[in-house]
Amino acid sequence: MFLKNTWYVACKPDEIEGKPLGRKVCNEAIVFYRQADGSPAAVEDFCPHRGAPLSLGYVSDGKLVCGYHGLEMGCDGKAVAMPGQRVRGFPCIKSYATVERHGFIWVWPGDKDQADPALIPELHWAHDPEWAYGGGYYHVRCDYRLMIDNLMDLTHETYVHSTSIGQKEIDETPCTTKVEGDHVITSRFMNELPEAPPFWKLALRGHGLPDDQRVDRWQICHFNPPTHVMIEVGVALAGHGGYDAPADKKVYAIVVDFITPETETSHHYFWGMARHFKPQDPALTVAIREGQRKVFGEDLQMLERQQANLSTWPERKLLMLNIDAGGVQSRRVIDRVLAQETAAKANASSATGVAEAAQ
Repeated sequence: MFLKNTWYVACKPDEIEGKPLGRKVCNEAIVFYRQADGSPAAVEDFCPHRGAPLSLGYVSDGKLVCGYHGLEMGCDGKAVAMPGQRVRGFPCIKSYATVERHGFIWVWPGDKDQADPALIPELHWAHDPEWAYGGGYYHVRCDYRLMIDNLMDLTHETYVHSTSIGQKEIDETPCTTKVEGDHVITSRFMNELPEAPPFWKLALRGHGLPDDQRVDRWQICHFNPPTHVMIEVGVALAGHGGYDAPADKKVYAIVVDFITPETETSHHYFWGMARHFKPQDPALTVAIREGQRKVFGEDLQMLERQQANLSTWPERKLLMLNIDAGGVQSRRVIDRVLAQETAAKANASSATGVAEAAQ
């Protein structure tokens, strides 16, 4: 089961430029497109005429046109017109609340009436000229919670990312995990490291800092439901205060992870990095994005093979160690919020039934 009365990143804005996009979110087939005024819209990817996927059609004057027989659909899920036919009696299809914000198209797969744009997380770096952002997308064939586990426990970097961001001091340094309401924070601070790993040496050079000196390094992972993970990362020249070092002595960034469930064993992964140094350097943005793409690519095989094993042996129990605390606590938050959503839905359904019986 998935949380549905919440906002997920559905796609990047350029994915719906000039054509519709079909994408499954929380097991629901949805087609995204732009209306005549440029605003995003989303409806079920199902033509009420013959069941064809509307994503194989096209957009004309802001209306979604089925590519099978030309049925035009409105953003409210109602049929608008069809060549040579009357469509007044056609059944409606589900429509979804969508918002374009922070460089993403967001969708609310649950009850459209409950969709509040104010609940979309505030991303200060997305609009601040002192920050630069670059990112990408991966389709990942594993349970979205495995990705959350991966991001909330960075001990694996020593092994999976040994040639990019990994170093032995990561798994030698204990991490701490705390929960503040629905917010889970896992932190690791590494001081006086002999040197930075390759990816961070690139960042140091990009900021005009030496890459052959001792450094302090930090990783602060933040999980918030439904599936968002933001990780404060960086290195500072040793002896200048680490995380609190002045801007000219460190490279500081936020790893951006928006994880959107597709099915029980697959998800959409929107990754990126917002950096707080040299924001006006587009070449550095490209170099960091390419380096990050390589890092995340290293996770894919591990996660997908992990899912294959778990699907083959579903009865096997997994061990929970102290390094797994961030992922374990994040799953507990998901379970708690999901239980609340399920209970609210059941109560609403019961109230509706009582009201109908009383009529």
